[in-house]
Amino acid sequence: MAIDRRTPVAKRRARPRRGIALPAIPPYDRADREDTLPRRGSGLAHAEAKGMTRKRVAILISGRGSNMAALIEAAKEADYPAAIALVVSNRPEAAGLARAETAGIATAVVDHTIYGKDREAFERALQAVLEAHRIDLVCLAGFMRLLSPSMVERWHERMLNIHPALLPAFKGLDTHRRALAAGAKTHGATVHLVVADMDSGPIVLQEAVPVHQGDTVETLSARVLEIEHRIYPRALQLLAEGRVRVVDGRCLIDRQAGT
Repeated sequence: MAIDRRTPVAKRRARPRRGIALPAIPPYDRADREDTLPRRGSGLAHAEAKGMTRKRVAILISGRGSNMAALIEAAKEADYPAAIALVVSNRPEAAGLARAETAGIATAVVDHTIYGKDREAFERALQAVLEAHRIDLVCLAGFMRLLSPSMVERWHERMLNIHPALLPAFKGLDTHRRALAAGAKTHGATVHLVVADMDSGPIVLQEAVPVHQGDTVETLSARVLEIEHRIYPRALQLLAEGRVRVVDGRCLIDRQAGT
């Protein structure tokens, strides 16, 4: 999981882009409803031109969007089965919003501070934005909000998260520091399906790195981040291709010829 350069969402005026009629969003949604035509770099325009059907993906962020950028880059490939259709942040000032806009991706903000402690209202607003953009799959990429069991169930086996540790070890925050303090010999990253319990869903992919003598939080974090950028696009590809099956709480990956 994972400060104010932008105007709060509730006070911003939506600026619908030319050519798009966005479905009405219920009154409780104060998010930015700005939609956009597919533009080069999102993968959507190429897919539509070729008559391809890709899964429409929303990425949820709270900060810089490092893994978001890796997913966007992967989706530029002509044969990638998912298109990044939307990036949503719960923080109006998140740096990842500008990165997504530069890449030609539609963005929206659902500012959690507007809703105070009313998590249900926040999630209704978030769900309305996802529905308005016809989202098929959701990827959490440094999204610093815990989702309720009902929200998670709504996206059952259609929501991915990446965690900077080899789950089930080091759930939660500050994983690199904790791994070093524990004397771990290996560390890494995990992509998993999201369930109600934090960092506990069925594992889609994992990759490990050795912990070197003299490693710091910064050096270990940088090495793990390289893994994250590699395995998250691969995990999304497998899910979008329908090759991830959950059996007895574990992910089984259906093989294809040549894989």
